[in-house]
Amino acid sequence: MSSQLRLNLVEGSVSFNFSPEAAKALQAAIATLMDSLRATASHATSGGGKPNPQKPMEYQYTGDVFLEIFCNPNIWSSPFAAKVLITLRDERIRLSTEAELTRLIEDINQYLEQQ
Repeated sequence: MSSQLRLNLVEGSVSFNFSPEAAKALQAAIATLMDSLRATASHATSGGGKPNPQKPMEYQYTGDVFLEIFCNPNIWSSPFAAKVLITLRDERIRLSTEAELTRLIEDINQYLEQQ
Protein backbone atom coordinates (compact mmCIF):
# COMPACT_ATOMS: atom_id res chain seq x y z
CA MET A 1 0.00 0.00 0.00
CA SER A 2 1.27 3.46 -0.92
CA SER A 3 0.37 6.85 0.47
CA GLN A 4 1.58 10.35 -0.25
CA LEU A 5 5.09 11.36 0.83
CA ARG A 6 5.62 15.12 0.92
CA LEU A 7 9.19 16.34 0.47
CA ASN A 8 9.88 19.92 1.45
CA LEU A 9 12.42 21.42 -0.95
CA VAL A 10 14.55 24.56 -0.67
CA GLU A 11 11.67 26.33 -2.44
CA GLY A 12 8.28 24.62 -2.38
CA SER A 13 7.39 20.98 -1.91
CA VAL A 14 6.43 17.90 -3.89
CA SER A 15 4.11 15.00 -3.00
CA PHE A 16 3.93 11.57 -4.60
CA ASN A 17 2.87 7.98 -3.88
CA PHE A 18 5.47 6.18 -1.77
CA SER A 19 5.32 2.93 0.20
CA PRO A 20 6.27 2.57 3.88
CA GLU A 21 8.77 -0.16 2.88
CA ALA A 22 10.48 2.25 0.47
CA ALA A 23 10.51 4.93 3.18
CA LYS A 24 12.26 2.53 5.58
CA ALA A 25 14.84 1.68 2.89
CA LEU A 26 15.43 5.40 2.32
CA GLN A 27 15.73 5.93 6.07
CA ALA A 28 18.43 3.20 6.22
CA ALA A 29 20.32 4.78 3.30
CA ILE A 30 20.20 8.14 5.08
CA ALA A 31 21.51 6.56 8.30
CA THR A 32 24.52 5.23 6.37
CA LEU A 33 25.00 8.65 4.79
CA MET A 34 24.90 10.30 8.24
CA ASP A 35 27.68 7.96 9.40
CA SER A 36 29.76 8.99 6.38
CA LEU A 37 29.09 12.67 7.01
CA ARG A 38 30.06 12.31 10.68
CA ALA A 39 33.28 10.51 9.69
CA THR A 40 34.16 13.30 7.27
CA ALA A 41 33.29 16.03 9.80
CA SER A 42 35.20 14.41 12.69
CA HIS A 43 38.27 13.92 10.50
CA ALA A 44 38.16 17.59 9.51
CA THR A 45 37.99 18.74 13.15
CA SER A 46 40.76 16.37 14.30
CA GLY A 47 43.11 17.97 11.77
CA GLY A 48 44.77 14.72 10.78
CA GLY A 49 45.99 14.40 7.17
CA LYS A 50 43.90 13.59 4.15
CA PRO A 51 40.48 12.09 4.96
CA ASN A 52 39.39 8.76 3.52
CA PRO A 53 36.85 9.45 0.77
CA GLN A 54 33.36 8.33 1.72
CA LYS A 55 30.95 6.64 -0.68
CA PRO A 56 28.12 8.84 -1.94
CA MET A 57 24.52 7.93 -1.23
CA GLU A 58 22.62 7.00 -4.40
CA TYR A 59 19.09 5.94 -3.46
CA GLN A 60 16.65 4.91 -6.21
CA TYR A 61 12.97 4.01 -6.02
CA THR A 62 10.69 2.97 -8.85
CA GLY A 63 6.95 2.93 -8.29
CA ASP A 64 4.31 5.31 -9.68
CA VAL A 65 7.29 7.63 -10.16
CA PHE A 66 11.04 7.25 -10.35
CA LEU A 67 12.83 8.86 -7.39
CA GLU A 68 16.57 9.29 -7.09
CA ILE A 69 18.31 10.93 -4.16
CA PHE A 70 22.05 11.61 -4.29
CA CYS A 71 24.46 13.09 -1.77
CA ASN A 72 28.26 13.22 -1.77
CA PRO A 73 29.36 13.29 1.91
CA ASN A 74 32.88 14.43 0.96
CA ILE A 75 31.79 17.98 0.09
CA TRP A 76 29.81 18.89 3.22
CA SER A 77 31.34 20.18 6.47
CA SER A 78 28.63 18.57 8.63
CA PRO A 79 25.35 16.65 8.39
CA PHE A 80 23.52 19.89 9.20
CA ALA A 81 25.01 21.69 6.18
CA ALA A 82 24.44 18.82 3.75
CA LYS A 83 22.02 19.00 0.86
CA VAL A 84 20.74 16.20 -1.34
CA LEU A 85 20.00 16.24 -5.04
CA ILE A 86 16.52 14.93 -5.84
CA THR A 87 15.27 13.75 -9.21
CA LEU A 88 11.61 12.82 -9.46
CA ARG A 89 10.11 11.81 -12.81
CA ASP A 90 7.44 9.90 -14.64
CA GLU A 91 6.53 9.74 -18.32
CA ARG A 92 5.08 13.27 -18.28
CA ILE A 93 7.34 15.37 -16.03
CA ARG A 94 10.85 15.50 -14.60
CA LEU A 95 11.85 17.52 -11.51
CA SER A 96 15.48 17.96 -10.50
CA THR A 97 16.17 20.03 -7.41
CA GLU A 98 17.89 19.98 -4.03
CA ALA A 99 16.72 19.75 -0.46
CA GLU A 100 18.34 20.07 2.95
CA LEU A 101 19.29 16.68 4.38
CA THR A 102 17.88 17.53 7.81
CA ARG A 103 14.53 18.48 6.23
CA LEU A 104 14.47 15.22 4.23
CA ILE A 105 15.03 13.26 7.46
CA GLU A 106 12.14 15.13 9.12
CA ASP A 107 9.86 14.49 6.14
CA ILE A 108 10.61 10.73 6.12
CA ASN A 109 10.12 10.46 9.90
CA GLN A 110 6.82 12.34 9.71
CA TYR A 111 5.63 10.10 6.85
CA LEU A 112 6.48 6.92 8.79
CA GLU A 113 4.76 8.21 11.96
CA GLN A 114 1.55 8.65 9.96
CA GLN A 115 1.63 5.07 8.63
